[in-house]
Amino acid sequence: MKHVICYLCNSELKKDYVALNHKLLGRNINKYMCLSCLGDYLDCTVDDLLVKIEEFKEQGCALFK
Repeated sequence: MKHVICYLCNSELKKDYVALNHKLLGRNINKYMCLSCLGDYLDCTVDDLLVKIEEFKEQGCALFK
């Protein structure tokens, strides 16, 4: 996987964070946010987003493979 950075704070993203951006914001996005910036954008906590990642993995979502 190529290196993807948060377009707001320039931190490097893990592949699950990129997948979460796609899942929550749409598959056609081309700018990504780290969990902290995404949490601010969606008005939730980083822990909430980590829980969602695990839920999507358990559901077998293809984005998180």
